[in-house]
Amino acid sequence: MKLWKTILAAAVLALAGSQAFAARTDLVIGIPLEPPHLDPTAGAAAAIDEVLYANVFEGLTRIGPNGEVLPDLAESWAISDDGKVYTFKLHTGVKFHDGSDFDAGDVKFSLDRARADNSVNAQKALFAAIDTVEVVDPTTVKVTLKNPQGSFLYNMGWGDAVIVAPESADTNKEKPIGTGPFKFQSWTKGSSITLVKSDTYWGAPVSLDKAEFRIVPDAAAAVPALLSGDIQAFPFFDPDSVAQVKDDPRFKVVVGSTEGETILAINNKKPPFDKLEVRQAIAFALDRKAIIDGASAGLGVPIGSHMSPASKAYVDLTGLYPHNVDKAKELLKQAGFENGIKATLKLPPPSYARLGGEIIASQLRDVGIDLEIIPVEWAQWLDQVFTKKDYDLTIVSHTEPNDIDIYSRKDYYFNYDNPAFDKIIAELNLTSDDAKRNTLLGEAQKILADDAVVGFLYELPKVGVWDAKLQGLWENAPIQANDLTKVKWAD
Repeated sequence: MKLWKTILAAAVLALAGSQAFAARTDLVIGIPLEPPHLDPTAGAAAAIDEVLYANVFEGLTRIGPNGEVLPDLAESWAISDDGKVYTFKLHTGVKFHDGSDFDAGDVKFSLDRARADNSVNAQKALFAAIDTVEVVDPTTVKVTLKNPQGSFLYNMGWGDAVIVAPESADTNKEKPIGTGPFKFQSWTKGSSITLVKSDTYWGAPVSLDKAEFRIVPDAAAAVPALLSGDIQAFPFFDPDSVAQVKDDPRFKVVVGSTEGETILAINNKKPPFDKLEVRQAIAFALDRKAIIDGASAGLGVPIGSHMSPASKAYVDLTGLYPHNVDKAKELLKQAGFENGIKATLKLPPPSYARLGGEIIASQLRDVGIDLEIIPVEWAQWLDQVFTKKDYDLTIVSHTEPNDIDIYSRKDYYFNYDNPAFDKIIAELNLTSDDAKRNTLLGEAQKILADDAVVGFLYELPKVGVWDAKLQGLWENAPIQANDLTKVKWAD
């Protein structure tokens, strides 16, 4: 009898042990910023895509972890010889999270909605080349462009181009309904957003059953949250806090690249910043190394124009404006401001902006530009700076991929206008040859640098810290995303 009790006890312990060491299926991810809403097709905030892209919403194409264009809701496509007609073959059996069927009509609705005159899409320019969208049959859609566009398939992979249903499009801001592997469960404002696995997903099943995006705006709170196990991953971690966890074997620290051009944005039509000499003086006053050391723990990569150093089209223009206080003062004098300038610097919440702002204000003060620092929340920044252009200077990272064309947009918050630059962008949009595109992108970078449109600072590093047993999180950030489709816990 004792022998049987011993065997039974061992079996119970073995079962308990196997359950205890079974791979987890839940994840809590820390994010620094709360999205203003949950509709990627109606807002510019990167935080929207960081929660929803590839998880809840999908597009015709998607951007992969290395910046490549991959099929998504479109399983394949054919391109006409003249490069103007794209015929997409769609996956079958796809459903939205409310149970409604996905078909070519949803694609037409989404693309027509994004390019409509009353569209609120933050990247409406992505769809400007579209002439018509035609439903051929329920699984085939034909998009005809006004002219060939070399970046069209890439553009369709942006978060702003995800496919939504007409039945739920108007309520996606609060209750997002997509076709992705995760569906929206809840949003506790100021605290967290929770997604759960979709049992009706058409594609490869995901490993996680539940993912909670915990909002942690205070960088100092991230470390104790990790150490306690309350949060298991921070895909975008404060660089200044890395030293506190980098030697802890429980965590993996990954430094990757982003598409985040971090800039001192300048209102080009607001005096005195409408004068080239003033903008050039600012460029000479900036000490990039000091800014990178102080605002990104030395991890940022210097840039001299609006292009990621990871891009094949990148041109190193950092030597055009070396740090030179005397040259900056001389240019201000030439512009008629030998007695100095007073202006404002509006800073959004991220630490790169708040820390960088203090450093930049000190550097500009040394050449005679006295800045009043005005901290603003993201909602204020989006309203005052991005929308109303009510600012002198600001600091922000533009994390959208390959977005140098924003300087050609007449209603964009830089208020920049250069016909020569616009001509290059127009030609770029008609060009599909990679070598020619890289040449044009190089010319565009040079014009922006010569015009000192903004103060080009550095490429934002992607510093990720997560549990060492966690697999599948992106090391780089070619697009604004925390793609969970391949994420799992090691057994």
